[in-house]
Amino acid sequence: MLELVDVTKVYPGGKRAVDGVTLRLEPGLIGLLGPNGAGKSSLMRIAATVTRPTSGTVVFDGVDVVARPDVLRRVLGYLPQDFGVYPNLSAREFLGYLAAAKGIPARTARRHIDHLLELVNLADVGRRPLGGYSGGMLRRVGIAQALLGDPRVIIVDEPTAGLDPTERVRFRNLLSELAADRVVLLSTHIVSDVESVASDMAVVAGGRLRRRGSPEELLREVDGLVWEVLLADPADVAEVQARHVVTRLVRTPGGVRVRLLAAARPYPGAAAVIPDLEDAYLALVDPRMHAATEVVRR
Repeated sequence: MLELVDVTKVYPGGKRAVDGVTLRLEPGLIGLLGPNGAGKSSLMRIAATVTRPTSGTVVFDGVDVVARPDVLRRVLGYLPQDFGVYPNLSAREFLGYLAAAKGIPARTARRHIDHLLELVNLADVGRRPLGGYSGGMLRRVGIAQALLGDPRVIIVDEPTAGLDPTERVRFRNLLSELAADRVVLLSTHIVSDVESVASDMAVVAGGRLRRRGSPEELLREVDGLVWEVLLADPADVAEVQARHVVTRLVRTPGGVRVRLLAAARPYPGAAAVIPDLEDAYLALVDPRMHAATEVVRR
């Protein structure tokens, strides 16, 4: 079990990136959702012992890993949002170098690297220099290095950035399988990255934990708050966006169909619709909806 208790991170200049977050992480896949700048990456770096919190504790299996980070690092796989490589090395050489740094025996490492390159669909280019890889290919190398040594805790920050749709599905399914017997924490601002594989979600905004729960529990947050209205004049869209949180716009021959969040029927003719997770996510991270979701919760 990995537990973050009342964790806060304040950077020089007074920027409070993480503000009193408590998260208890047990085996399974936890989706950490939040917009860019919400504090997700800072929280992930703290959980991965890359950054020390300004206050609060991080505990792994009863050990304070702020004081003793090696206890977690020995069993950790981590993919940061900004992942660098040595461009003159091949993928095999790079993964072999990282395996040696982790203390994995060379023969074991070779077998494991072969398997990982197959998993991330890079086996046929594993001997090419990384400097010639595309952004998506480099991201897959990052995913492979996070899985070196069969870690018990896997922390991945925006792992699908740059991946094509097929690779995104492949990686989500892989994480889902790995989460059967280990902690997997996946940070993203893309709801579709987690809605099909995570039974546990945490939503952060402004450095704070807004909500933790199952997809079903998050959907209850916006029950009765989601509406659709057809605007005959496309020029009216800007006014609607200024007044409401708009979650979707679809242009049709009859006008623009707008999906929006509101505590009560926003316009004559607006119809209540069944919410989805993207509606719930936007309701939780947009300050204009905080009062409405608090009413639903009570």
